[in-house]
Amino acid sequence: MNPLNPVEVRVLGSLVEKDITTPDYYPLTLNALTNACNQSSNRDPVVSFLERDVVRGLDSLREKKLAFMFQGADSRAAKYGHRFPETFGLTRPEVAILCVLMLRGAQTAGEIRGRTGRMHEFASLEEAAATLGALIVRTPAPLVVKLPRQAGFKEQRYAHLLSGDVPLPAPEPSPGPEPAGTAVRLEDERLARLETEAAALRSEVAELRKQLADLRKQLE
Repeated sequence: MNPLNPVEVRVLGSLVEKDITTPDYYPLTLNALTNACNQSSNRDPVVSFLERDVVRGLDSLREKKLAFMFQGADSRAAKYGHRFPETFGLTRPEVAILCVLMLRGAQTAGEIRGRTGRMHEFASLEEAAATLGALIVRTPAPLVVKLPRQAGFKEQRYAHLLSGDVPLPAPEPSPGPEPAGTAVRLEDERLARLETEAAALRSEVAELRKQLADLRKQLE
């Protein structure tokens, strides 16, 4: 399957979330789905999709067999749903993890466990980590990756691979020298040069004195 673009990821994640957390209002109308995508809570980043953006995302998701349109006899408006678990063969815990990763970006195992509670209650952090591990080694292709530890962070984060490989953060630059340290180093270097030059001058003066003394001896 081709990688999902950011709009597809947000639309799919919103459909999955609302299917589990508000089943009475699922499938969703276009307006409800657009509002779900643009929520300011439980979303990272926060977006401002227009309905036409959501329609484009839905069209491509339907081509990928990840979404469908439903229009029942008792509803004038078309409604939309997802086929995420069926298409990928996912369990409820796996769906919950991938959903929060789609909606909130890379997170630690502890954050994932705390944010999946409405969709699946992991009994322990170890259970959440085990499910993440299964998604990482999944065949024929992994759906989650464990990111390298970032400087300043105690725990590693996880990200989904539904959009393809995750760009790795640039390594933290090494801290530059303190201004005071630089000034001291430059001063030390200047003093060392002066001492070397002074030593050379003393040597030259000593040689000149020796030559002058030899000359006087010759004239006496």
